[in-house]
Amino acid sequence: MEDELVTLTDSQKRARRSRSIAIGLALFALVVIFYIATIAKFGPAILDRAM
Repeated sequence: MEDELVTLTDSQKRARRSRSIAIGLALFALVVIFYIATIAKFGPAILDRAM
């Protein structure tokens, strides 16, 4: 059986890269939001607890 490979054009490669960057930025933003929400939930008392 012959393997059929898809060759992307330059514009398709740029679009894929743009989507990848957008997804990466969205994931980073989500991590930051969760981090800030966690700190806000526990408040400043999170720094005063015993380890």
